[in-house]
Amino acid sequence: MPIRFYQNDTFIPALLKSLSVGNCSFSKNDSVSGSSFVILPGLVDVHVHLREPGFSYKETIRTGTQAAAHGGICAVASMPNLNPVSDSAEHLRVQTDLIRKDAVIRVYPYGSITKEEAGKELSDMEEISGQVLAFSDDGKGVQNDDMMESAMRLAKRLGKPIVAHCEDNTLLHGGYIHDGEYARRHGHKGISSESEWRAVERDLELVRKTGCAYHVCHVSTKESVELIRQAKRQGLDVTCETAPHYLLLDERDLREEGRFKMNPPLREPADREALIEGLLDGTVDMIVTDHAPHAREEKARGLSGSAMGVVGLETSFPLLYTYLVKKGIVTLEQLVEWMHDAPCRRFGISTGDDFTVFDLSSEYKITEDFFLSMGKSTPFEGWPVNGKCLLTVSGGKVAYLDPKYGG
Repeated sequence: MPIRFYQNDTFIPALLKSLSVGNCSFSKNDSVSGSSFVILPGLVDVHVHLREPGFSYKETIRTGTQAAAHGGICAVASMPNLNPVSDSAEHLRVQTDLIRKDAVIRVYPYGSITKEEAGKELSDMEEISGQVLAFSDDGKGVQNDDMMESAMRLAKRLGKPIVAHCEDNTLLHGGYIHDGEYARRHGHKGISSESEWRAVERDLELVRKTGCAYHVCHVSTKESVELIRQAKRQGLDVTCETAPHYLLLDERDLREEGRFKMNPPLREPADREALIEGLLDGTVDMIVTDHAPHAREEKARGLSGSAMGVVGLETSFPLLYTYLVKKGIVTLEQLVEWMHDAPCRRFGISTGDDFTVFDLSSEYKITEDFFLSMGKSTPFEGWPVNGKCLLTVSGGKVAYLDPKYGG
């Protein structure tokens, strides 16, 4: 679907009417490049924690998908670190039953690489292969080389990617923010960049051996970017993602608050610059949110005691539009590539005629009362942004509609 611009919002009632009769159409004559109202293909986020089953006090499938729709996202992939972990057909069914009942947009579940994400035994990968988007132990890195190689060989046979949380536990040393100047100055335990890129390096060697389709989660370091760049030049079947907080923030932005704590942590300015360069030269393929909601009390214990993870579904597009597109660093077309085209292409996702409508001229601040997600913890609290989602359509149905139009 091409990007379409409109001078005003009069096309929205007509769109809603056409949806109600199952015949959605766009007026070609009204498309005026540079106008503030824009129709985009439905955005896709392949790294989301919906928290249900098992942790519904943090988020539910209903609230998480409502939040996604509020952010213009029409399809998400849900990570398997749930209770039960999505490691067998029986356990996966608990999640898929909830998805069918409560999701307001398309949801594609991941299966885990190992049982209970414990790293000791492969999950029932063959049994669940036809029902999952890919395999990931996100939240935990697969530490054993032989286990990861076995998973890659089986995933290749099944035609599914391995989606890796890259973290070498032997290099963590109890850290919880980046091992940099801020940690040293404030007496915090740091997580080294090496803990990420060493795991990426190991996995790329295994990809060379197995030929597996491989995708790296939430890349945060310049060394990881360079390793992936070289792997692509060598013809390996590798892609990767990063998130808005790694593109717009670094350790200089840290505060003694839990809303700045996530894993991987905010790194150094050079890492942030390398990620933007990686997007522009094609090394970094897509932008995800790693939406990871927690209960309020879990994020109220400062940097040392708070749970890792921040929300992002509702803020990703307006943040990136405001601070990358409007500043001339990237184009709107590139942003759509990273937030729709690339994830669809890599993971074989079809969004059909899903679309979202934004008012790019609408300016507001990110505040707690903005969120539909049960999670409210964001490092971008108070940031002014442009780009308000007015309408999101997924699977031919209205998933979100701004109250101005009757939502």
